Amino acid sequence: MVMTQEIELDEVIVENPIPKTSVKKLTLVPLIFLIYFEVSGGPFGEEPAVKAAGPLISLLGYLIFPFIWSIPEALITAELATAFPGNGGYVIWATEAFGPFWGSMMGSLKFLSGSINNAAYPVMIKKYLITSSNFHFIEKGVPSILFLCISTIVLSFLNYTGLTVVGWVAVGLALVSLMPFLIMTFIAIPKIKPHRWLSLGTNGRNFSKNDWGGYLNTLFWNLNFWDNASTLAGEVDNPQKTFPRALLSAGLITCFGYLIPLLATTGALELKQDEWEESYLATAAGIIGGAWLGSWISIGSVLSGVGLFEAQLSSSSFQAEGMANLRFLPGFFAWRSKHFNTPWAGILLSSAITLGVTFMDFEKIIAAANFLYSLGMLLEFSAFIWLRIKLPNLNRPYRVPANVPVLCIMCLIPAAFVVVVMRFSKLIPICISAGLTFLAICNYFLMNYFKSKGCIQFSTKDNDEKVGEAES
Repeated sequence: MVMTQEIELDEVIVENPIPKTSVKKLTLVPLIFLIYFEVSGGPFGEEPAVKAAGPLISLLGYLIFPFIWSIPEALITAELATAFPGNGGYVIWATEAFGPFWGSMMGSLKFLSGSINNAAYPVMIKKYLITSSNFHFIEKGVPSILFLCISTIVLSFLNYTGLTVVGWVAVGLALVSLMPFLIMTFIAIPKIKPHRWLSLGTNGRNFSKNDWGGYLNTLFWNLNFWDNASTLAGEVDNPQKTFPRALLSAGLITCFGYLIPLLATTGALELKQDEWEESYLATAAGIIGGAWLGSWISIGSVLSGVGLFEAQLSSSSFQAEGMANLRFLPGFFAWRSKHFNTPWAGILLSSAITLGVTFMDFEKIIAAANFLYSLGMLLEFSAFIWLRIKLPNLNRPYRVPANVPVLCIMCLIPAAFVVVVMRFSKLIPICISAGLTFLAICNYFLMNYFKSKGCIQFSTKDNDEKVGEAES
């Protein structure tokens, strides 16, 4: 029974309907920065952690959390993405481990999480423009709605132009958006007073008054999604070697990208905890280096938001293609644009979901995305351990150097953190997540019903030749 399932899965994985033309693959450098933007995109968005818990606890969070969460998640991604180098990533892992129901659930939860998460970036871009560039006319009403709609549509079209284009755009965006933080740090060094780093904030003497839910959600949102790049594995040149190197490089850039600006700003400025909103880094840069530096960081935040949006949408759209190849979604999700070789149906669906939730409050957006992502991660940790037990002789070009008991400990620590994050979630994100989880369950049985009735065409070897003609 197991062997039959594995053979069928392997047949489906190779069923990747790409037009019969020369296809450019992602190389190391653009993959590094796509992963970087999947996870971070710069220190933009770390400010609420300081507002919630003060400088010391925020610094400790960004120092310790990568070891609790980011490193284990990156190691799991490196092992399984190289063992199963096909589009779909964690959907394939869960299917191999536990069967099609759990593979479908993994795909639905992660797809919805990523699409909802993407709604945060146009909102973040808007806030930085309002704070530092005096674009107050887009703050409310019709101009705000138009800005969010137009920015989402334009960014989605950029993604449609191709993954290779998006990868190299990510390289340029990262360089431009990180440079002002390096300059700010050098300017801040003479002004730094180390005792400011030890401040527990205005609520430090009464920890119950700290916003622990906001603090944990901010850390989690800023340092998760390492596994998203696995959904692009089929588009990577020599993924068995490229993926581990890219994950390591992106991890170092991400950790230093958060810590260095936070050390500079909290050490150089007197703490005004209530002012640490999402766009405060631009204000801090203006105080430290002058208005020109604050404006540059504002521009960098906009560019970072673009990179974050593009990386997330790429992951979601190729994940949808992988789910179609596994017959969890209708076959047209595996069709690609004839001109740009991109999975246009996945881009369209993900962008529509993003647009639908863009008008929610920023904190509710990331809380809902985090809750759904947390459910998916608990399943992912389980799949990783079970695949080590179930398929001990599977060819793993990169293998985490540990036995099963040690791997269980490695996964239990971040799993416990996930449960804590979910514990601090508020009612509205929980209700949204519960409703979407129910829809994910319904989707699995609905797709099975359609397959049994034959009323929707799903991906099969018989229609491979027709897929390349999907866009005429």
